[in-house]
Amino acid sequence: MPVDGEPPVPSSPRKRADARRNERVLLDAAAEVFVTSGVEAPVRDIATKAGVGMGTIYRHFPTRADLIIAVYRHQVDACAEAGPALLANNESPYDALSQWIDLFVDFLVTKHGLAGVMRSDHAGFEALHAYFLDRLVPVCAQLLKAAARTDEVRADVDALELMRGVGNLCVSIGDDSHYDPRRMVGLLIAGLRQQPQSS
Repeated sequence: MPVDGEPPVPSSPRKRADARRNERVLLDAAAEVFVTSGVEAPVRDIATKAGVGMGTIYRHFPTRADLIIAVYRHQVDACAEAGPALLANNESPYDALSQWIDLFVDFLVTKHGLAGVMRSDHAGFEALHAYFLDRLVPVCAQLLKAAARTDEVRADVDALELMRGVGNLCVSIGDDSHYDPRRMVGLLIAGLRQQPQSS
């Protein structure tokens, strides 16, 4: 207990880092379970995947909505952070863009059930959508501009329009095993290629 008049000792940076790392483990585990079982998956499945007790999950995320929102934001952040990294690690900005779109597709197709769960919390859903746009549209725009500067893609492609187009190709998968959204998105991204000028 702190001595009278002295402020409490803050938690150490290492403890805070450990807490953040543990939370990331939980969010990664929840995301994997959501992919296979949807956002209504039992919390015990997530706890098993993360190797923790259910009490640990509820301590971090008191309600299912808290967990779903945290997973969504965590994955948005990961997708946003991947863009600059892919640009730095690829000689071709077009290749970086294509790889980022693959990650974006992964993000979209694993969100089945999210809209239904969030429908009762319209304000929360709107806030998530705003966060999604604020974080991801600038990253997509950065990748498009880089690819346009090297004449690999057309210069007139709008980032939000492209993301909406990709989203529309991913939104109606349902149970149709004959529909491959990744193939269709690949065709869309291939269509961005700048055609060589005829001499």
